[in-house]
Amino acid sequence: MADTVIRSEIAGKVWKIEVPAGGRVAADEPILILESMKMEIPVNAPVDGTVTEILVAEGDTVAEDQILARLG
Repeated sequence: MADTVIRSEIAGKVWKIEVPAGGRVAADEPILILESMKMEIPVNAPVDGTVTEILVAEGDTVAEDQILARLG
């Protein structure tokens, strides 16, 4: 099974990582939270799985469509 790529839908800053690499998530559960224009925007898992890789750190600035994480 191929990894599922998680991308940012907006430009912003990584406010908090909710699930570290190796953690299990259910569909629609937040993996991390972005901050943009003083709003907190959760980035949710599209499917059940294990976070295989987190490609950003808390405090990082991210661009729209940037890959943030992978689920396996």
